[in-house]
Amino acid sequence: MNLKIIAIPLLGWCLSGVSLKAQDNSADDSTGLPGDNFSLQGALAMFEKAGSPEEFEKLINTPDNHVNNLDQNGDGETDYVRVIDKSDGNNHVFILQVPVSENESQDIAVIELEKSGNEFASLQIVGDEDIYGEQKIVEPENTTSAENDNSGNGSGPYYNPDNDIVSVSATDGLIVNVWFWPCVRFVYRPAYTLWVSPWRWRHYPVWWHPWRPFAWHVFHPYVRTYHRSFVVVRTNRMVHARALYTPCRTTSVIVRTRHQGAINQYRVSRTTIYKKNGHKTKAKKAVIKRRRKG
Repeated sequence: MNLKIIAIPLLGWCLSGVSLKAQDNSADDSTGLPGDNFSLQGALAMFEKAGSPEEFEKLINTPDNHVNNLDQNGDGETDYVRVIDKSDGNNHVFILQVPVSENESQDIAVIELEKSGNEFASLQIVGDEDIYGEQKIVEPENTTSAENDNSGNGSGPYYNPDNDIVSVSATDGLIVNVWFWPCVRFVYRPAYTLWVSPWRWRHYPVWWHPWRPFAWHVFHPYVRTYHRSFVVVRTNRMVHARALYTPCRTTSVIVRTRHQGAINQYRVSRTTIYKKNGHKTKAKKAVIKRRRKG
């Protein structure tokens, strides 16, 4: 019997097994929620790069930037994410919103920006709970401070970019000053007019054309490149901006109905990895029932 004839198919079978395992591992990072298809870290990277809210809107909808891969209404084409700026004094909220029908829109996330000094501003982006299963908060990482160390040595927030999971120590670290980001300085100019995207359902800019959403294992490697500069945290620092946004949050019955099963399952059974005394332990996170007002 020719051993080479046997060995070649056997080798091919082994390699295919490795390939299938690698694909399975990539699926482990997916929550199965619509938020898998919009990168909060990528959105902040585009906001840092943009010179204005209008340019920011264009950047997050540019296919090559791999920020947006959403298809909220299930029509097989990516959605256009519009940006709406609201302000109150030195506080801004940039709402990232998708029109899903003629009559409904769904907020994907909101960038909350606060100016607290002549040349000091801070921000966070908060993913909507109907998209991410719970409010997911991302902010710029302070790479110069040991208190905000991301290496997992226990001195600050430990973030696992492979699983998009965060564990936080006693402090969330130092706040990053984003005053010198071009878009931030632009919106605090005296002559700035609030940007409210003119685009709506089936009325989009001529430069934009929807594409077929990428599969998770294709989209995810692009998203991971944004995790190096932005970290998931558990504390919402933007108190005034949060109060500004809460009354104007927009949700869609279409989106909620479509994803309700996956959202409920995620909220009940998701596993969060906590880092305690240098060791990772797993614990089930139960749904937290909100107290009724009154």
